[in-house]
Amino acid sequence: MIYLMRHGADPVDRYGGWSEYGLTEVGRSQVNSAKHKLLGKGITGIYSSDLNLAKETAEIVADVLSLKITYLPQFREVNNGLLAGMKKVEAVEKYPGKYFRTLDWAETWPEGESPEQFFCRIKSAWYNFKKRLEAEMCYWSLMAE
Repeated sequence: MIYLMRHGADPVDRYGGWSEYGLTEVGRSQVNSAKHKLLGKGITGIYSSDLNLAKETAEIVADVLSLKITYLPQFREVNNGLLAGMKKVEAVEKYPGKYFRTLDWAETWPEGESPEQFFCRIKSAWYNFKKRLEAEMCYWSLMAE
């Protein structure tokens, strides 16, 4: 079983993506409320993007589950290039109409990636992640015999 957990809330006045900003107080509260729901689920590992929002979320969960975290940069959010961490009011002035939902499939964020590139990266990352987990499960199964 694989459980997916989204990071907690981030600053609402800034673009996320590859931003260096972490969780807000609301975000930390959200994760602290959710972490207890993962107890008793038999979770044996935590895998996280290496971006601050995801790292901070994973650290809160890892603490309650007493597990180590494996960081996987290939699971980062969309690379929104120059807009990462930028105040939204500034982005509207500098890059009017640039929103993920308005980008064409192959159109990139300024110095970032396109929806197509993001899709391909995540698809490949998910495929490789599942192969990795299958290999780890086989290894532990053999070690138990």
